[in-house]
Amino acid sequence: MKKILVTRRLLRSNEDRIKELYDANLNLNDELYSQDKLIELSQGCDGVLSALTDKLDEKTINRLPKSVKILSNFAVGFGNIDLEAAKKKNIIVTNTPEVLTDATAEIGVLLILGACRRASEGIQGARDADWKWSADYLIGKQLTGARLGILGMGRIGQKIAKIAKSLGMIVHYHNRSKLSADKENGSIYHDNLKSLMEVSDVLSVCCPASKETINLINKETLEYLPKGAVVTNVARGDIVDDEALIDALDRRKVYAVGLDVYKGEPNLNPGYLKHKSAFILPHLGSATKETRTAMANLAIDNLEEFFKSGSCKNKVN
Repeated sequence: MKKILVTRRLLRSNEDRIKELYDANLNLNDELYSQDKLIELSQGCDGVLSALTDKLDEKTINRLPKSVKILSNFAVGFGNIDLEAAKKKNIIVTNTPEVLTDATAEIGVLLILGACRRASEGIQGARDADWKWSADYLIGKQLTGARLGILGMGRIGQKIAKIAKSLGMIVHYHNRSKLSADKENGSIYHDNLKSLMEVSDVLSVCCPASKETINLINKETLEYLPKGAVVTNVARGDIVDDEALIDALDRRKVYAVGLDVYKGEPNLNPGYLKHKSAFILPHLGSATKETRTAMANLAIDNLEEFFKSGSCKNKVN
């Protein structure tokens, strides 16, 4: 029986399934393994079911035992894994695409609504009973007729676009390439970031994290936005330069932010906490029972497909 290291706790049904299929070393306490501990526990394993919280950089991958042939990442993203290092060591890396599209897009829309309608301030006022109705109390930005710029029009971006249109928003997007008409569904394509940001009353960051997208939203690119724009991020924290975005909030270049992801999770840059207009969530994108179950099942499916065929349709390296 193949031996698998599972680096984080899964939902019970997923753990029961992987125990039936493999000699599974489970993380029942959901301990965040150090790189040394991960190497130690992977000895004799044929594969690792990893999570985004595992830093599998070149040094760590080079220390993995020769027995490890697959890293099945429990996420659609794989920025935590050095793909080139894994490839050089003949370790395939897989992810869990598609199954988290709807749940993550829902959070993406929540970020837009929360930031535009000053939800953080409203929640605090209601909790403190420190408010009274007036015609100008917590006036926010209405979505109807607003221009939404989607950076990265993949599955999640397309779902956000569909919901945004139902709310009366006008959708623009920038992607590596123009989508087909049916996937575009009336959205307006921009072939460069500057052009997209110039028309974005609300910017929704949905692109994958990569070497090319690190700090893509920075001091220079934020200046392309209209004054008083809203910036939201449902993708990865590495894409946004926090200091630049906080500075844009300080200068009121940016009206509000909605973040589900940020650098150094769970340690939020304290500069955001100075701003009542910062609507912050703790990486809830895929956090529904249905989605987390489906993600883990797909990660297990990836293991099964690899051990049966030597490859996998969800291979990313």
